[in-house]
Amino acid sequence: MTSVRTLLAKYSIYPTKRRGQHFLMDKRIMMEIIQTAEVNLHDMVLEVGPGLGEMTKLLASRAKRVIAIEVDESMVTLLKDRLADYDNIVLHRGDALKFDFLSESRKWGEKLKVVSNLPYNISTQLLFRFVEMREAFSGMTLMFQKEVAERIVAIPGGRQYGVISVLLQLYCNASIRRIVPSSSFYPRPKVESAVVRFDLLQKPRVEIEDEAIFRKVVKASFGHRRKTLKNALKNVTFSNVNGEGIEVNFRKAGIDPGRRGETLTLREFAALSEVISEGMTSIDNSPDGDFVG
Repeated sequence: MTSVRTLLAKYSIYPTKRRGQHFLMDKRIMMEIIQTAEVNLHDMVLEVGPGLGEMTKLLASRAKRVIAIEVDESMVTLLKDRLADYDNIVLHRGDALKFDFLSESRKWGEKLKVVSNLPYNISTQLLFRFVEMREAFSGMTLMFQKEVAERIVAIPGGRQYGVISVLLQLYCNASIRRIVPSSSFYPRPKVESAVVRFDLLQKPRVEIEDEAIFRKVVKASFGHRRKTLKNALKNVTFSNVNGEGIEVNFRKAGIDPGRRGETLTLREFAALSEVISEGMTSIDNSPDGDFVG
């Protein structure tokens, strides 16, 4: 790791927790990620947080073009030097959470394939942003902390099943492809990581009448995991046309209000949100806020 430290010091770069900077150093794992993503010479690849540019180089040698986004000015300077020999790499300095992926896709006239070791501190936010702009992407292969990856693929009834599980599985098939030990990174994190492949669905897994209400119901159902659905949803303002109470919606959806959110399937969340939507004339205007699972 001495050479890596020397390289970072040359550009006055000191990895910080605040930016979730843990650089993947194992080229064998980098190649496995690229193979999992099935990168080929026809692909426009998007990499968020290219780090020292090692995987960026490998991607550039296998893809038509690599679009890399880096927020840290010092890292951009390092990357410009290290990637100068590659004419198919486009380096953007900017915040990926504010980047317009749809516009980028339209600019090139092609969908983007995302292949990234995401910064830990914004990985969940970025994932939801990718899903919101899913029309821009042909697929995603991403690395997360292992705990986050397990929440993404969790099934109903388990402790890890939550908001992120429901909302991601609505739009994607997600599978963990590899566990990556902490020793593969510099600086070494305290946790293991996992590579997750996402295959985007042509349409949501279940039909949703109103996505805003669906998200609100899901978020409220997991807001207090020990509460029953009846108690979890009673603090969310739903006003019915005929004045019926929220319990009527549970009966119409065929769901026991004494259950907890972690037991509901995607289809059951869709059924509950649909009957609420049908009988609703107003909904509170409080923002959804950041999704947490």
